[in-house]
Amino acid sequence: MSESISRRGLLKIAAGTAAAGAGTAALSGCSTIESMMGSDEGGSSDAFSIVSGKASLPAAKGPRVVVVGGGWSGLTMAKYLKRYYDKLDIVLVEKNSLFMSCPISNIWLAGAVDTDFLLHSYDDAAKNNGYIFFNATVINADRENRVVYTDQGSIDYDYLIVAPGIDYNYASIGVNPEQEFMLRKKFPAGFMPGSEHLTLKGKLEDFEGGVFIQTVPKGNYRCLPGPYERTCLIAEYMKREKIKGKVILLDQNPDITIKAEGFHHAFDNLYKDYVQYIPGVNITGVDPEKQQVIAETDGFKDTYDFADAAIYPSVRGAKLIEIMGLTKEGSQMEADIDPFTYQAKGDEHVYVTGDARPMGYSKSGNTSNSEAHYVAKVVAYHAQGKELPTWESPQTICFSAVKTEPLESIMVDAKYKYDGRTLAGFTDVTLKEKWTPAMGQGNIAWAEGMFNDMFR
Repeated sequence: MSESISRRGLLKIAAGTAAAGAGTAALSGCSTIESMMGSDEGGSSDAFSIVSGKASLPAAKGPRVVVVGGGWSGLTMAKYLKRYYDKLDIVLVEKNSLFMSCPISNIWLAGAVDTDFLLHSYDDAAKNNGYIFFNATVINADRENRVVYTDQGSIDYDYLIVAPGIDYNYASIGVNPEQEFMLRKKFPAGFMPGSEHLTLKGKLEDFEGGVFIQTVPKGNYRCLPGPYERTCLIAEYMKREKIKGKVILLDQNPDITIKAEGFHHAFDNLYKDYVQYIPGVNITGVDPEKQQVIAETDGFKDTYDFADAAIYPSVRGAKLIEIMGLTKEGSQMEADIDPFTYQAKGDEHVYVTGDARPMGYSKSGNTSNSEAHYVAKVVAYHAQGKELPTWESPQTICFSAVKTEPLESIMVDAKYKYDGRTLAGFTDVTLKEKWTPAMGQGNIAWAEGMFNDMFR
């Protein structure tokens, strides 16, 4: 697929994604329906009487597991649940009709891989791995009666796996709803796959000069090295195309959060004239009309003007977690689950995986994929009445490109350890912060391996 053809094809995908997102926004008003009809926290069947009847699905041929969300976690769960217990009847529910990867997308933005490298078919994944793909938007669940409600009808379940990913928390950067709308439209963060990535691709190709601002949020955000990697690749593009501009990276953290030595070395040596890194910034507002970021650094107020930007606010668990009554108090609106079994507190038939989890794991593709292998085993064992497996740490393998001509990357590989019931840091850490072509090829090979694991 040529890049131009891929671009035209992706325009259609983006339109579909935008429509799906609009549907989600409209249907999430279901919480209002609940209040009008007096439902309880878990939802009730009466509250959803306005939703059309049963979804058009084959009758369950065994204990039915509904997996909500077709990202890296949900796809892996759907495949491996069936591997660990073949009598399970698996339905993967996802609002998008086509998968687009967020991991590896920075390399795509820089033109080092074609669009078809990121795109994959949910239908093929389901066919290859013996489960059902159902293209629909989940509205809520009646957990007492074990029913999931979608815009295409309801689905009864024996087990429910909720893997809806993240939402953005624009209140964290001091913007009002109108400003949030404009930021999403004109200056998207680019950490939810689909339309945002297409917009960023166009920004890069159309950029004529001046300041391009990127922001790094506080807290545990999706893809810790992503904003730093993207800064390198935008700077490389400016340098290659001889564009008179620079990237200002406003980091709300006191320093680069991961692979600091490698990224600092790239900023200082490869892109000295193209990158200005400013850590410890407290963003207090963004004016999308004036194209300004308002911030405080060391007690001093600053205003940063920009020609273009990708504004990345803090993240939270997807709002569906909150709608279902699954959020954990004191977290980033993430799920209240047992950290070893991923089982929702007080509900042995509901599990939450992926970036909506509350544990301090990296919100990354490999982490979600590896933990889903383990949680699929937990659910399969529970369904069979077997003793649950010993806890297995997720694995965070993360490559970050610092240049694309040739493609060269840095990487980290780590697992996690617990002290009793508390996350106690990392173990088995491998950190490689010297970029090489071999590491660049390793980056591509890693992505190919992950896609094979989820789709083949």
